[in-house]
Amino acid sequence: MSDPTPSRQDSAAQPDSTAERTALWRAMHVLVDPLPHVLEDEIGLQLIAPDATWRDRPDMDAEGTKGIRAGIVARARLIEDLIAEQAERGVHQYVLLGPGLDSFAQRRPELASKLTVFEVDRPGPQAWKRQRLQDLGFGLPDWLRFVPDDFETSGSWKQGLQAADFATHQPAVVASTGVTMYLSREANAAMLAQIASLAPGTTLAATFLLPAELIDDPQSRSTLRTSQSGAKTSGTPFVSFFAPDDLMAMAREAGFHHVEHISGPQITLRYFANRTDGLRPARGEEFLIATT
Repeated sequence: MSDPTPSRQDSAAQPDSTAERTALWRAMHVLVDPLPHVLEDEIGLQLIAPDATWRDRPDMDAEGTKGIRAGIVARARLIEDLIAEQAERGVHQYVLLGPGLDSFAQRRPELASKLTVFEVDRPGPQAWKRQRLQDLGFGLPDWLRFVPDDFETSGSWKQGLQAADFATHQPAVVASTGVTMYLSREANAAMLAQIASLAPGTTLAATFLLPAELIDDPQSRSTLRTSQSGAKTSGTPFVSFFAPDDLMAMAREAGFHHVEHISGPQITLRYFANRTDGLRPARGEEFLIATT
């Protein structure tokens, strides 16, 4: 029988600190925030299996991370709502670029099993995740495909998709959350162009960070600076920030036909409007929705 506790011996074969924090913040939303939950996800917590003191860490402070975790669960919920909508329209392929410890396939099997789900991620962390899913009894259904590729530096991820039986003549939903800030402008442009070359009807949902001077809330600007400092310390510095019009222009230049910007206030209105606990996403992360 496999050991249900993850090995921590090979750092190259483990999720990076960003993926781990994201998964733990998603779990914290369930553990510390009142109902209704925007997203219910404790699977990442199970995969990581941290020690009993994990909530004592400074980056897990319940009050201090309120805006960050609200944003994390909101972006995941928006993606999943988009997937459900596109599936109703006959789109049956879903590609996650850099999913980390995303657990859509495990939490939403009633929807995911109607799709072919492709997770494109670095080989080491992806192998670690696959093993953990097996250790915990989630299994690897045939509609879930793992594509090992460092898409952030490699131009071959499309070939990897094809090798995993991605149907290039059929549309897909492509999700890229928490990725654009780690890529150079040139790498972001290349990624947009590759996705825009997929079949007509393909939809990209990508998050991006606003430059600090475009964030009108002082507390959110402070949160962004804290996140930026933490990312740099972890060895994964933020590289790119975009004004919405700038990124939308890049998407059109890449070949997308319909481009939409979903702002932070729009996301707040969609998922947090009736809350009385003060839970709101920090300003700074917004969405690009682009369709071929």
